Amino acid sequence: MPPILELKGITKQFPGVLANDHINLTLEKGEILALLGENGAGKTTLMNILYGLYKPDEGEIFIDGEKIEISGPIDAIRAGIGMVHQHFMLIPVFTVTENVMLGEESVNFGGVLNPDDAAKKIKAIGELYGLKVDPNAKVGDLPVGVQQRVEIIKLLYRNARILIFDEPTAVLTPQEADELFEIMRSLTKQGKSIIFITHKLREVLEFSDRIMVIQRGKVVGETHPHEASQEKLAEMMVGRAVDLIPDKKKIQAGETVLKVDNLVVADGTRKITVHGVSFSVHAGEILGVAGVQGNGQTELEEALTGMREPVSGTIRILGKEVPKVKPREFVENKGAHIPEDRQRDGLILNFTVEDNLMLCTYYQPPFSQNHILNREAIRDHARKLITNFDIRPPEPLLPVASLSGGNQQKVIVARELSRDNKLIVASQPTRGLDVGSIEYIHDQLLKSREEGCGILLISSELDEIMELSDRIIVMYKGNITLMTETEKTTKSEVGLHMAGAGNSMSEKSENVAVQAGR
Repeated sequence: MPPILELKGITKQFPGVLANDHINLTLEKGEILALLGENGAGKTTLMNILYGLYKPDEGEIFIDGEKIEISGPIDAIRAGIGMVHQHFMLIPVFTVTENVMLGEESVNFGGVLNPDDAAKKIKAIGELYGLKVDPNAKVGDLPVGVQQRVEIIKLLYRNARILIFDEPTAVLTPQEADELFEIMRSLTKQGKSIIFITHKLREVLEFSDRIMVIQRGKVVGETHPHEASQEKLAEMMVGRAVDLIPDKKKIQAGETVLKVDNLVVADGTRKITVHGVSFSVHAGEILGVAGVQGNGQTELEEALTGMREPVSGTIRILGKEVPKVKPREFVENKGAHIPEDRQRDGLILNFTVEDNLMLCTYYQPPFSQNHILNREAIRDHARKLITNFDIRPPEPLLPVASLSGGNQQKVIVARELSRDNKLIVASQPTRGLDVGSIEYIHDQLLKSREEGCGILLISSELDEIMELSDRIIVMYKGNITLMTETEKTTKSEVGLHMAGAGNSMSEKSENVAVQAGR
């Protein structure tokens, strides 16, 4: 019996880079195949070819042993192929039903939309695969994990048999990730087949049936979870041994570089999401902010870096009170910012890589003199950072939108960490990155710490918080529920506070927030 999917000799070249070099891949019915590789290795390109977003220069695609031509996503969908992209393709103001049926609308005989039939089908799919979601809920109001369920339902609604997941847990909490893999197992038991792209090696070893590794556009090996280890997989991906645990030296913290007192912040709907929090960051230390996404970390990050005006409270940077932080002022006060949403807040997607690499300082020498950009200096700067941070493809004039998500993140990190900083606010700095890039960025953060920089690290990756931080605070529903030194706590204790167990510090801050709201 032939495999449900077979790719033979898939080759794709872009200007200056061979993204896929005669790749062969097979997928069996009911199998979960993990696709590993560094950022820019060619994984997403290969899946985009399978889904019809790119046309291969060479190669063939077979479904159930029969050769097919895929000229676009419609052909892929008709062949039973569906893809959940790293950045969700949902319309926030639409309901779940409206998003799911978009492009495949259910209509009555008179041509009138019939969302009730679609809602019934969505409920049936949810019950069959453990994907329960309210069909009438507005997508923008749903947690990220539930939005991902909607994306999966969209595929099943269109009778997809082969499901592609591109970094499926990049924006999920550990609990949501575990739920997702339970759903994936449920899907395979019903005869679906899954390819998932990820950089999280623990997930690969726990949940995949087979592992395939791509390096610089070529398949460099296949293995099975029982034959592999995280260290072995990391070496296959990168081509060298990788330190999975960062080397954090013990150093003495210095002066206070950031002090926050009774800070209250509201979201875009004027709902208070940060309830009177107080903390400080010192030179030469990393203060980790742990918490399930959506507990006020985003609004805190935005208030500290000038992207959102607080309701009340004080912010002091380098000892100076800043009544209203502005992004440019934050940078000029020797601040660096790695934002949570790289595409919305960290990049101008239609600008080139070299222009994105000097966005914060374009008006300063050597990039600008007498209001005229110095293109030679800009390009020299870009080439240096592209080499140092291994941005792929290494082409300064490419629009940054054409880069993979991980390489887009490298552009931001390169721009921000290459300056002379005293304070770094880093939110999800390694989201979507491969193990080699994570190792490099962790080393860069620790290097900045050793040079006397104070770092506020906001991350949903608990391992990252525990490994890098000197002190940890946990945020739950906009309150700080735990503040401790890392060596005096455990992952279990931090995890319990992330889930809301232990509100010892929150009652006082809640009262402050209520008074500020009045």
